Amino acid sequence: MDKARNIQIMGIVNLTDDSYFAPSRCLGTDGMPDIGRTVGMVGKMLSEGADIIDIGACSTRPGSEPVGEEEEWRRLEPVLKAIKDSFPDAVISIDTWWASVVEKAAGLIGPFIVNDISAGEDDPGMLPAVGRLGLQYIAMHKRGTPSTMQSLCNYGNVTSEVLQYFRKFAERAEKAGIKDWILDPGVGFAKDIGQNWQLLRELEVLRTLGHRILVGVSRKSMIYRLFGIIPEESLAQTQVLHFAALERGADILRVHDVAEAARTIEAYRRLM
Repeated sequence: MDKARNIQIMGIVNLTDDSYFAPSRCLGTDGMPDIGRTVGMVGKMLSEGADIIDIGACSTRPGSEPVGEEEEWRRLEPVLKAIKDSFPDAVISIDTWWASVVEKAAGLIGPFIVNDISAGEDDPGMLPAVGRLGLQYIAMHKRGTPSTMQSLCNYGNVTSEVLQYFRKFAERAEKAGIKDWILDPGVGFAKDIGQNWQLLRELEVLRTLGHRILVGVSRKSMIYRLFGIIPEESLAQTQVLHFAALERGADILRVHDVAEAARTIEAYRRLM
């Protein structure tokens, strides 16, 4: 693996009240985004080494229900303004599958990264909007919605399934005029625990597609359910999986704990 490859950290900020890792939540009890908490969290992440700040206004944990595009934007708009005012050079990604949210955000803050868990499947307008606006795009593998995808785990070989999925997605992206896209294999989405571990173990197979790979394993159920713990207790095992992902070619780590991820990357580089 190239020692000089550009490994990045994406810090997670959730404008929700139900994301599975409670400390990432920045929605007040009144249903309004907590601007002070959000700006403070973003500042801390940037100081610890985050390259990208990923902001989501709808929980996508298995079993969660979507809040809708209007509610997403109601939560996002004041936060995006506040972050841009406080950290004008910060690279922002927005976790959404709504084309309307992407278009409004682009008009408000300019270029950003679209982080779409549906790879354009949940809103037919998404890929054309991203192509038209010339935005960088993250496409994730999943099946179904957050409320149904736990029952959709019947793959013969999960790695082959994901590989074929992205080969087909590449054709869709090209038709939409999207040239700069990042691959997220969707750890934890429509996959059982064994499939999640297999996918991470065989991650290097996906590098044959020639796109950067984002891995999101931070404090997920493949860790805490396996060991009978809660997300708040899974930091150590998360870093083990981050290191394994780096060994297998991950370019971006999507994390709750930026400082710890930065140290894991430094340890990996020194061993290289």
